[in-house]
Amino acid sequence: MTANPKNRSTAGEHEVPTAPGRLPLLGHTAAMLRQRLDFTAGLRKRGDVVRVDLGTLPVYFVTTAELAHQVLTEQTDKFDKGVLVDKLRQAFGNGLVSTNGEFYRRQRRMIQPAFHRGPMRGYADTMTELAAGLVDSWRDGQVVHVDRVMQQFAISVVGRTLFSTDFGAAVGAEIRTHTPTLIRLGVVRALTSSGLLERLPIAANRRFDEAIAHVHRVVDEVVESAREGREDLLSTLVGARDEAGEPMSRQQVRDEVVTLLTAGSETTGLMLAWLFHELGQHPHVEEAVHAEAVAVLGDRPATAEDLPRLDYTRRVITEVLRRYTLWFVTRRSNTAVTLGGVDLPAGTEVGYSPHALHHDPRYHPAPSSFDPDRWLPDRAASVPRGAYIPFASGLHHCPGHAFALTELAIVAATVAARWRLVPVPGKSVHPKVTGLVYPSQLPMTAVARHR
Repeated sequence: MTANPKNRSTAGEHEVPTAPGRLPLLGHTAAMLRQRLDFTAGLRKRGDVVRVDLGTLPVYFVTTAELAHQVLTEQTDKFDKGVLVDKLRQAFGNGLVSTNGEFYRRQRRMIQPAFHRGPMRGYADTMTELAAGLVDSWRDGQVVHVDRVMQQFAISVVGRTLFSTDFGAAVGAEIRTHTPTLIRLGVVRALTSSGLLERLPIAANRRFDEAIAHVHRVVDEVVESAREGREDLLSTLVGARDEAGEPMSRQQVRDEVVTLLTAGSETTGLMLAWLFHELGQHPHVEEAVHAEAVAVLGDRPATAEDLPRLDYTRRVITEVLRRYTLWFVTRRSNTAVTLGGVDLPAGTEVGYSPHALHHDPRYHPAPSSFDPDRWLPDRAASVPRGAYIPFASGLHHCPGHAFALTELAIVAATVAARWRLVPVPGKSVHPKVTGLVYPSQLPMTAVARHR
């Protein structure tokens, strides 16, 4: 598709197509909020690099796997976090999600030991214990609100494994209620780009500030509970020293806890919810997961040692992560950079949509179909770098990716061995897109498997 010449801007020596729907002052904000996933998916029809204006701020979206890989991996040192993170920094402070350069590398080096093989074995044991308690808590025929239950489960896992504390119902409700507000309103602020909106005395700004206050209060309680002699992430943060022998400041510990608590509970809880939704929509897939779980587990819950034998379950998880990943991400060039033949000066905002790349038919045939077998080794080998990035890649690859994958597999197999979760008739489920993709609702009936 050839872009209208009137809808072109210049970057360096090259003309760059501009996405349709731009309005004076508002840019593409209204179109993005109205169309969401369809907007970013449609950018590939305009070109490999497409200009999108967030309010008055131009952002150059890359729409190919090759260019996304360049941004994330091959030229990663040329990019810092972008405008989206700027708008979330009030909530996340200087945690891993919002820092750059040598400071980011320092923090990552100090945090990474908490996700090494030794600690992970202990985390997995706790995941197994909690998954066993979850499947024991249901009764045959019970309607389970899977979206809420899985987010509360993920919060419990984070509390027990990373912070050695049980997050009760009240704390879980605080996190479940306020984290989506942070993400949604942070994305809206990024889409408008101007700082004017966030300074206005409007209800959205009050909700954003209140959500931050609630999450920070929970985190302060967690940090206060840190004690010596525990083997958890919080103790690692408190006891960590950089190469100069300096510890993290108390504020820095708090910022990292905010990041890990919200990321570790929100994203994993959502993926668990969507996983059981997809199993409910595809009984043949659900039966295959069940058969594998029974063959591997028998009557017991899944453990980390079982994971290498849960091949089909792993492919199901990979497909869920493909289908329900982030909407879009921004980066900012810290030096002049060339992408797709387009020369961009330092300080340019560059965007990409993991969701659009994961649903691009050039890389994923029939992308709207839920097909775990697309991840069989011979088929998966044809997926190019940059076309599947649920945990990003390169320098900013999520340090907790193994933690999340372990939790997803243990819960999926443990539940599938004991229960079917069946969609409730007449209850439609559709995605609600903020920066993450939430189910609108997800009631399912728990049906016991009698062996």
